[in-house]
Amino acid sequence: MIVTALSLVSVALYLSAAGVLARPLATGGQPLARWGMTLATFAALAHGALLLTAHRGTLDLHFFAALSLVAWIASALTIVVNLSRPIAGLGILIFPLSAALLAIDAFLAPRTAPQSMTWQIELHVTIAVFAFGILSIAAALAVLLAIQERALRRSRFGHWLRALPPLTLTEVLLFRLIAVGFVLLTLTLVTGALFVGDLFGQHLVHKTVLSIIAWIVFGVLLWGRWQYGWRGIRAVYLTLIGMGILLLAFFGTKAVLELILHRTP
Repeated sequence: MIVTALSLVSVALYLSAAGVLARPLATGGQPLARWGMTLATFAALAHGALLLTAHRGTLDLHFFAALSLVAWIASALTIVVNLSRPIAGLGILIFPLSAALLAIDAFLAPRTAPQSMTWQIELHVTIAVFAFGILSIAAALAVLLAIQERALRRSRFGHWLRALPPLTLTEVLLFRLIAVGFVLLTLTLVTGALFVGDLFGQHLVHKTVLSIIAWIVFGVLLWGRWQYGWRGIRAVYLTLIGMGILLLAFFGTKAVLELILHRTP
C-alpha cells in the first residue's frame, strides 16, 4: 500500500512539474520555474522514499530497479544544479522520463530483491550510478543545445525558447557536467579493475569494453574543447554518441541477460 501510494504521488508530481515548466511552450506565458522545481522536489523526495521502501534500503541493480534509481539521481541532480544555475527547463525532459521509469518499476516490473554486495562493490556501483546520472543530464543538455542552435540558425525565436536555459549557459554547463562525469567514469573503471574479480563469470566483459569506449569518447570531447574550443553540433554529437555507448554498457547487457536470457548478472 505504501509503495503504491508513494509511486502514484511521485509520478503525479513529476508530471505536474514538467507541465508547469513546459507552460511557455503552449501558452507563451512566463516560466513558473520556482513552482515547477518545488513540485519536482517533492516528487524526488517521494521517489527516494519509494526506492528505500520497495528495495529494502539497499542498492537493487536489477534492470528496472536500476533504471528507476538512475532516474531519481538525474532528477535530484537537476533540482540541485538549478539552485545555482537556471536550468529548470531541463526538467521538461528529465521529469517525465523519471515518472515513466518509476511507474514501470513500481507497477509493471516483477518484484526483485537486492543482491548482497561487499562494501568495495557497493562503492564501485555507487560511483558508476552517479557517473551515469550526471552524464545523462549532460546528454539532455546536449539535446536542448541542438534545439536552440537549430532555432537560432533558422531565426525562429518562438516564445517556447523562454522555457529553456540560455544557450551560453547550456553550453558551459554541458562541458562542466561532462568533466565531472568523466572523472566519475574514470573512478568507476579504476574501482572496477581493483574490486571486480571475475569479468567473464559475472558477464562484465562487454560492459567493461563499452564503458572504456565511452570514456575515450568523452575524453576526446574534453580534449577537443580544451585544445580547439570544440562546441556546437560537434559537441552535441560526441556527447550523444558517448552517452549511447554508455547506455549500452550499463543497461544493454543487463537487458539481454535479465529480460531475454532470464539470468542474473
